[in-house]
Amino acid sequence: MTGLAKLNVANQQHGSATWIIHLKLLFVAVAWGLGWTAGRVMALNMPPVSAAWMRYLIAIPCLMAWMVYLEGWRVPTKQEWRKIILIGIFSTFLYQTFFMFGMKWTAAGDASLVIAFNPLFTALLAIPFLGNKITPRLGWSLLLGVGGILVIFTQSPNVNIPANERILGDTMIAIAALVWAFASIQIKKAMNNPTSDSTKPLTPLAITVWASIVGMAFLTPLAGVETYKHGIPIIDMYTWVAIVFLAIGSTVISYVWFAQGIKELGESYAALYVYLVPPFGIISGWVLLDEKLGWSLLIALILIIGGVALAQSENKQETSQAITENL
Repeated sequence: MTGLAKLNVANQQHGSATWIIHLKLLFVAVAWGLGWTAGRVMALNMPPVSAAWMRYLIAIPCLMAWMVYLEGWRVPTKQEWRKIILIGIFSTFLYQTFFMFGMKWTAAGDASLVIAFNPLFTALLAIPFLGNKITPRLGWSLLLGVGGILVIFTQSPNVNIPANERILGDTMIAIAALVWAFASIQIKKAMNNPTSDSTKPLTPLAITVWASIVGMAFLTPLAGVETYKHGIPIIDMYTWVAIVFLAIGSTVISYVWFAQGIKELGESYAALYVYLVPPFGIISGWVLLDEKLGWSLLIALILIIGGVALAQSENKQETSQAITENL
């Protein structure tokens, strides 16, 4: 085989591999969108904290096995545990608690839009915690995002859910987004700043595994209280499917494939698929839960995603300027 023929074969193989990565990222977007419907099913059919606890009971062994397979066994150091505990409290314990209680009261489609505000919360929190600056573009992006949130709160088509319940649920989902944004800041700091008693920073996968274990430890007493009050939940097949899907499809597989997408395509390209999550959340709620569609959801989607895209475009511009200045 000539050198040109070998090059053509290599290009074809690379092209095939790239398409596989795109298909995996599409699966991630669909899985995360369906995750809102699965969360709604769980929250309606069993105590909320117990539902979150069951999800991680299944997910943690799978994530740990994947970590050992890829990176080997590594226990965090004493100083790393301090960071892991803080991350676990916010990323798993508080986030899952607000997420499951929010899904008990609001529609899956509404929630998938509210949570899309998360990158804007992250950009806002990066100002005091990472030293980022407030810019006009960030201000406009926040204004667009807040406008989208107000549309969901006041003009949701899911009027079959009482307004006070829906607003309560949306508020809890918004708090969950804020909690996750804070956890994201702490994860970034943990990855970029190794402690003095470690030779290298923790990987994202290792942080996820150990923080999940910490979060589950905090969820356990509350799940026990729910079980004491309500008894052991009777879980039907539909709810079991939702639990397993959230644990395996929406958590383990999606995390692994999204991380692979970031590695192969870059963070900016992989992040584009996140924009598909709210539409899939809305569609899955409509198909599987008979939730309502309406122009208000489209308007909210455009406003929130527009705000997120505007904020993220500024980050890309700042990164390009920094690279140019260092050349």
